[in-house]
Amino acid sequence: MSETETDTVARPGLIVGDDGRPRCAWSANDPEYRRYHDEEWGTPQHDPRALYEKLCLEGFQAGLSWITILRRRPAFREVFLGFEPERVAAFTDADVERLLQDARIIRHRGKIEATISNARAVLALDEPLEELMWGFAPGTSGRRRPRAWADVPAVTPESGALSAALRKRGFRFVGPTTMYALMQATGMVDDHLEGCFRAT
Repeated sequence: MSETETDTVARPGLIVGDDGRPRCAWSANDPEYRRYHDEEWGTPQHDPRALYEKLCLEGFQAGLSWITILRRRPAFREVFLGFEPERVAAFTDADVERLLQDARIIRHRGKIEATISNARAVLALDEPLEELMWGFAPGTSGRRRPRAWADVPAVTPESGALSAALRKRGFRFVGPTTMYALMQATGMVDDHLEGCFRAT
């Protein structure tokens, strides 16, 4: 094993998988987590529908683990009609009651209602959702890649500003911590730890 490989293996926050690749340790305990880490987390996402979906799922995640959401994501996509804002915005009180009976998703009235009202907020925007969100992405100049999870913030000035901007436009379940998780999930920031094979 080379000196570099030894350093990578020994570094806190990383784990080497059976494929020999070092990755952020949080992805090691579940195949779906590993796929998400390798293919999605930290990858720039600009598709408006996908951004709306991530916004809603991050809201559902509040107070829960992200793996809970990932495992239920197919059901979320089914019941929320592919997270097409135009279709979700048309949901009625009867749809809310129906979804509250669906054990495949997180049955939280406030989060279900927020998903619907957020769809309506998307449609009411004066600018594309992508432009609004990415307008708050921090620059990469001078930003150091985290070496350990202690270096990864829970909230940043940018996530707070994005939260405030979305709330002003009628979005719900978009607190600063949730918005930083959204920034990580959509590649607005890249918090793969130094030494992770996804860190570029």
